Amino acid sequence: MPKPSRVSLAEVARQTGTMLRRGDSEHFNFDAGLPPTLADLTEALFFSPGDGRIWLNDQRMLLWHSSAMGHLRRELIDTLGLERARGLLTRAGYVSGARDAQLVRERWPQGDAASVFMAGTRLHALEGVVKVTPIAFDFDIDRGTYEGEFLWEHSSEDDEHITAYGLGTEPACWSQLGYATGYVTSLFGQLVVFREVECRSMGASVCRVIGHHAAAWGDVSEDLLYLQAGTLPGPTQAPLPADPAPVAARAQPAAPVKGGERHAIVGASSAFNSACHQLDRVARTQATVLFTGESGVGKEAFARRLHGLSPRAAKPFVAVNCAAIPDTLIESELFGVERGAFTGASVSRAGRFERADGGTLFLDEIGTLSLVSQGKLLRALQEGEIERVGGTRTLQVDVRVVAATNVDLQAQVREGRFREDLFFRLNVFPIHLPPLRERRDDVPLLMNHFLHREARRHGRQPTGFTARAVRAMLHYPFPGNIRELQNLIERGVISAEDGAAIDVAHLFRREQLPDEALLAIGAHGTLAAPASKPESPAMPSLLQHLQAGLGGRALALAEIEQRLLREALDEAQGNVAAAARRLGLTRAQLAYRLKQAGAS
Repeated sequence: MPKPSRVSLAEVARQTGTMLRRGDSEHFNFDAGLPPTLADLTEALFFSPGDGRIWLNDQRMLLWHSSAMGHLRRELIDTLGLERARGLLTRAGYVSGARDAQLVRERWPQGDAASVFMAGTRLHALEGVVKVTPIAFDFDIDRGTYEGEFLWEHSSEDDEHITAYGLGTEPACWSQLGYATGYVTSLFGQLVVFREVECRSMGASVCRVIGHHAAAWGDVSEDLLYLQAGTLPGPTQAPLPADPAPVAARAQPAAPVKGGERHAIVGASSAFNSACHQLDRVARTQATVLFTGESGVGKEAFARRLHGLSPRAAKPFVAVNCAAIPDTLIESELFGVERGAFTGASVSRAGRFERADGGTLFLDEIGTLSLVSQGKLLRALQEGEIERVGGTRTLQVDVRVVAATNVDLQAQVREGRFREDLFFRLNVFPIHLPPLRERRDDVPLLMNHFLHREARRHGRQPTGFTARAVRAMLHYPFPGNIRELQNLIERGVISAEDGAAIDVAHLFRREQLPDEALLAIGAHGTLAAPASKPESPAMPSLLQHLQAGLGGRALALAEIEQRLLREALDEAQGNVAAAARRLGLTRAQLAYRLKQAGAS
């Protein structure tokens, strides 16, 4: 019976609606140039030495000493014992593999099926962990079968284990096994278990691993022992799900939270997590909270999150932008007005305090209130009662006040522009929200969040972002913070063609991009900045450009195509696959065109 043939993901998606179906080593060629190639993967790795970050597409990576990892490994073994240490490192590897699988799925949704599976081997090598050489593999998702055999060379885990403990009788590539299991399981859709049958830590010259779907192994209870947290303390006690999708989701640094998609907060950075931790601690209390931070950092979104976590969640959340209401109207807006209180007051109307009764009142840009308005607000906060403008009776209100400001209220107090007693009343539990330039780890997550949101809202279908667009966004200072990032993504979603990636020109118009650039891996493995800035969206038309290049003479389309094919092939030194990538074609498409043009 012949082995199943390999099909493209695009064709599979059209026929079945799923990503990957089958592939095998008999028909697979690493040098065929099918995406994602090694060049594709290295293009996704770039460095930002100025602010201490390394990125693999939207994943933050670390470059640290293998000996430091070996020291940590030894500490874990000596402190927790070999079995528990092995479990921790296996699960950490699993999460890393699942995260890389997610990256490949999202970045190359139409990649060749076998190439997508084998991208994990390239990524593991690119990350400096181990060189992987496939001996044989065969997978068929429709039949639920997977089998693979691989050689591991230069294993960093073996180097450190042998240094610490010498040769032994058990394999030691624990996190690497976890990575392979996590990567293939996440793509395959059911548990695939890898076992190391030969290991350098046991005296072998090279490590050899075999992978099968769980049913083919029979008893996998011992393998699962290391993939489950068991009795380890803390939040890792939940067992590994049989379905890999929850694992991939758990490996995601962050996800939108309650409060509706429009006001979701997204992040994974330490600064973001610190603010979330403070918010979670105070949310279930009745304390007044003061959010501080620059304009556009998401103060209202955090206030809505606080309300959603509080005992008042079922009651109203009322937001007031104090800067948007004239000083002459702020009192009536906050406290309400009785009929006939002033010219134009034809009906009695409840104010924001009454409307928020039992719930939360969010006062944004509170530093813009006049001193008179500040005094009336202070009384309402202290006494829990208000009077409508023109009214004679006192109304009791049960409102939790949450305030926000983008100015330094303490400086305002010193300058006599803000009441000190009101400041102390509001500043019970301050939470500072950092600007986006101080939480760059969150930029890729926010980009992905707003991409999906704006694509749904506008009915567009961009495929994602180009590598240089991601680099530009990671290095952009975002003076308008999250609000500006959202606007840039919305602009990109509208500007890019459906089925194409969003590029720099789709995102930026008059915004000033920084001169510094992130360093990317070049073709020869060296770090280098881009040779030039992205093309301006205001470039002349392609027709004018070609006419100028040909001296103004009439254009012959066939001649232009032949010249492009010839030049691409010459620059690629005869490598058809490389020339095809430059022209945005597959190797087969370029070979056909060359044959038609008589240039092959």
